[in-house]
Amino acid sequence: MQQPKPGVTVRFYGALNDFLPPERRGQEFTHVTQGTPSVKDLIESLGPPHPEVDVVLVDGEAVDFAHRVEPGSRVVAYPPFHALDVAPVKRVGPPPQEVPRFILDVGLGRLVGFLRMLGFDSLWRNDYADDTLARLSHDEDRILLTRDIGVLKRGEVARGYFPRATDPAHQLVEVVRRFGLTSRMRPFSRCLACNGPLTSAEPHEVKDRIPERVAERHSRFQQCAGCQRVYWAGTHQQRMQALVDKLRELERAE
Repeated sequence: MQQPKPGVTVRFYGALNDFLPPERRGQEFTHVTQGTPSVKDLIESLGPPHPEVDVVLVDGEAVDFAHRVEPGSRVVAYPPFHALDVAPVKRVGPPPQEVPRFILDVGLGRLVGFLRMLGFDSLWRNDYADDTLARLSHDEDRILLTRDIGVLKRGEVARGYFPRATDPAHQLVEVVRRFGLTSRMRPFSRCLACNGPLTSAEPHEVKDRIPERVAERHSRFQQCAGCQRVYWAGTHQQRMQALVDKLRELERAE
């Protein structure tokens, strides 16, 4: 009689279950492996991309992504938990950034505007190829935001997140919560168009670049040194300020 192939017992916690089929969510299951795969290869073969994983235990011991999983092992994977102190535990990902920086794929053009509005250095172009996204994320130590799981699974990507929502405002709430951005927001300090930093400008410096009616009503301006775009506190900024206030209220409610 043919012996059954040895399996690995696996359990995913928290948001990692979002990447599993319904029948495997929130419970242990057995997965038959070929040989002794690395922790990274095993986890990604089951669905979750490695940048979404923070801690992995194999038979109760914290390991890194290169650890080889033997048949009969028990593998448990956790996402980042901000409410739990796991500092003494070996983590598979890099340490959190003091000031997060982002790079976003082509499908997240509206989200990048929100992040820049909050003051975060956020790269985006509508012609970034997948390999360019992964390379820049690695070379410039940026968090890759994408709804393409295949890009997140590329080996050179160390930091990344898959926004679950499709609405840009909801995506922003996810990203703010996931990376604890509220206390580090610097609203209206970065150009929405090109990502450059904004500086204060006197009315006479920008009078040739603003409508006459704006010059009559406003005396405080900001300008981008890169693309020369001029900003002032109009109705658009008021709507954005309301969004900033809502994000801060969400933090206080948690």
